[in-house]
Amino acid sequence: MFRRKPIDKRSAKQFIRTNERIRAREVRVIDDSGEQLGIMPPFEALKIARERSLDLVEISPNAVPPVCRIQDYGKFLYEKDKSERAARKKQKVIILKEVKFSVTVDEHDYQTKKNQAVRFLQDGDKVKASLRFKGRQMAHRELGYAIINRLIQDVGENGIVEFMPRMEGTTLHAILAPGKKEQQPKKPAAPRPATGAPQAQTVQ
Repeated sequence: MFRRKPIDKRSAKQFIRTNERIRAREVRVIDDSGEQLGIMPPFEALKIARERSLDLVEISPNAVPPVCRIQDYGKFLYEKDKSERAARKKQKVIILKEVKFSVTVDEHDYQTKKNQAVRFLQDGDKVKASLRFKGRQMAHRELGYAIINRLIQDVGENGIVEFMPRMEGTTLHAILAPGKKEQQPKKPAAPRPATGAPQAQTVQ
């Protein structure tokens, strides 16, 4: 039975040529301290790297000639992976969360759902406010519009209307996005008295 040769996941993920895998006739070489060593055949650059117990890593394969750096390849992969993980952590994933209402919603239930919507928006998520009409309620759509428009007003600065209330079938919905957080202005620093100037004192 034919068995496929296992693939090195790390090298397959990176697609970076190193050492003997570099196929260019000439490469521009940068050493481990950032100094340019000039253009030379890869075997000469690899010889310098081996003398320093380091690797020759192709960092710009599309350049003419390709750019290679003398460095520790294992450390290079570690730092690259670390920076990619840090970048992924900074990315905010916005989730669309739904809050459902009905034409016959009572005041307590409305306040609970409104507070839910505000909390979602403050957490940085979008909110889909939906209201479904049942049976004869379709003849009184203005009641549904009144509830959704009230929600938009009550949310206030916590949310921005991304899609105004509109009908889709028997459901009325609107989408709110998180409001922009205003930065509080910094308090101006109190002026310092000039050196040697007498300070004013309160006389009682």
